[in-house]
Amino acid sequence: MATALIRNGTILTDGGRAAADVFIEDGTITRVGPRLPPQADTVLDASGRYVIPGGIDAHTHLDMPAGDITSTDDFETGTIAAAHGGTTTVIDFATPEPGESLLAALDAWQAKAAGKAVVDYGFHMVLRDFSERTSAEVRALAGREGVTSFKMFMAYPGRLMADDGAIFGAMRGTRDQGGLVMIHAENGGVIEVLVAEALRRGDTAPKIHALTRPPGAEREAAARAIALAEMAAAPVFIVHLSSAEALEAVRGGRERGVAVFAETCPQYLCLSDAEYERAGFEAAKFVMSPPLRPAAHQEALWRGLAARELDTVGTDHCPFGFSDPPHKQRGRDDFSKIPNGAPGIETRLMLLWDEGVRTGRITPERFVEITAAAPAKIFGLWPRKGTIAEGSDADIVLWDPDRRVTLSATAHHMRVDYSLYEGRTITGAPETVLSRGEVIVDRGAFLGHTGRGRFLKRSAAGAASA
Repeated sequence: MATALIRNGTILTDGGRAAADVFIEDGTITRVGPRLPPQADTVLDASGRYVIPGGIDAHTHLDMPAGDITSTDDFETGTIAAAHGGTTTVIDFATPEPGESLLAALDAWQAKAAGKAVVDYGFHMVLRDFSERTSAEVRALAGREGVTSFKMFMAYPGRLMADDGAIFGAMRGTRDQGGLVMIHAENGGVIEVLVAEALRRGDTAPKIHALTRPPGAEREAAARAIALAEMAAAPVFIVHLSSAEALEAVRGGRERGVAVFAETCPQYLCLSDAEYERAGFEAAKFVMSPPLRPAAHQEALWRGLAARELDTVGTDHCPFGFSDPPHKQRGRDDFSKIPNGAPGIETRLMLLWDEGVRTGRITPERFVEITAAAPAKIFGLWPRKGTIAEGSDADIVLWDPDRRVTLSATAHHMRVDYSLYEGRTITGAPETVLSRGEVIVDRGAFLGHTGRGRFLKRSAAGAASA
């Protein structure tokens, strides 16, 4: 039986902080308390460090096909990068091909991850429609496979976009299975019109991407998704919320009693649409959907996090090469051909600590809540993940609040040739990262091994608390 002891640290969870030690047996936390006996195979001194739950990134796109290209991080490189950033669980998206069964898609994504993932992982399932066949597969996914969250798109007509009837049907059809429908909330029809008009005018620069996906398109779709959930008497989760207007729709839904959950991402908290004014083609690095917003939206989102109007912060990690490989270059003469997506799986916790905790926008406890506890509760992993308690998996980060790190493509572990935050120095970073009691990162050195990550069967999704 392998044992480990973390001594002399300050345990930080969503519920508070305490000076205590943590004893681990065979990957599980078995004792938490002051001055535990120091007999263990591995003893870690956490003096001057916070001892926090490993991060849960519930929004990643690893090894994701996009036409004839694929996101540059697979389940090996992406989860190694996650581990370096203090994230010990990821939930990715299994996406069926048109006409493919949901169960076959899950098998395909399992094959991508098995033998590669370094940290534990789960899957959401993407739905393009909702039929009798889909309903039967949803029951199998939720009951047998532990896949209890389902993503649908209000954008990308002809590719991924589902109509309102399908979304409404899915909300009702997954509700009784303990399921949760996640929505990419942008009005795809309006965006298609705006893109076509821009291209007819000859407006082809990367910054036009943002102008053709206005905040109003996000607000309308979020409000419509919430209205559908209200009619279906079902919960709904709005992914990668980027604008003050969409946040207002969430607030309004909650005031009416709708079970609305919402996520934002570090890029919307730390960057603005000023990035689209970069010279040459550099702005293509920041093409993502939804796009970056004017700076005023950042403070609205931070206030939303502090007020618990936003529940979680995921990354929407979906890296495409800028020059090597030249994925982004495909849109040099047509912004609509720039692959949408950007890297972020490694930098999430560091950015949130530096921009959130150090500035006083959020408390350390709220930091743990939005990065670990809330995603565990909402997506059916609590209390196995997301906390430091007896019986929980020993996914633990020794967090150094004073460590300074300069973010750069030359130093990060994501397999992509640029950083959204090139040259930015932040304070607060992981020192040691444990996954199920095993030290997988220590002071920048990767000590884990490929394929050690396990698939997580999840229980009912959509729980606001536990």
